[in-house]
Amino acid sequence: MKVTNTNLQDVKIIEPAVFGDHRGFFTESYSEQDFKEAGITYNFVQDNHSLSTQPGVLRGLHFQKGEAAQTKLIRVVSGVVLDVIVDIRKGSPTYGKWEGYLLSEFNHRQLLVPKGFAHGFVTLTPNVNFLYKCDNYYNAEADAGIAFDDPDLAIEWPIALDKAILSDKDKKHPTLKEFEVENPFVYGEI
Repeated sequence: MKVTNTNLQDVKIIEPAVFGDHRGFFTESYSEQDFKEAGITYNFVQDNHSLSTQPGVLRGLHFQKGEAAQTKLIRVVSGVVLDVIVDIRKGSPTYGKWEGYLLSEFNHRQLLVPKGFAHGFVTLTPNVNFLYKCDNYYNAEADAGIAFDDPDLAIEWPIALDKAILSDKDKKHPTLKEFEVENPFVYGEI
């Protein structure tokens, strides 16, 4: 397993060993022992799975607030996405910065997204199966997000945003500046 730090503080790309031959491939997508040896010691308690049937589905930018905040370990088992995360931890050296990562069935990459990051993705192919582990349970009352089209973030989505396929919820999130009034995330305290 290869673990690579990113330009965003505390975010890691994880590339498990993949063994392939004429039949296909085998990989251990998660091994608590291997992760601990790499210094990744989160206790994942919930697995989530979404299917997006069309290219251009944009989900995000999501997170949970307060005690319900979640660290996520993300991977794509079919299709291709651009996965985007934004550091929303006040005082972080990378606060308000975003990065995008291609995750796909072909590269087998996983993305470790710590608490205090807003997360979203856009599908680049049909029939994307998107899986992620969480170190905390879903809590509807703590569910929150920031605008995927926040002009101050200037995220470079690879699709025309007027063509994005969105949920009603994702059309209504505040900008990061608007969220700042209630932002509970402080770098070094979560």
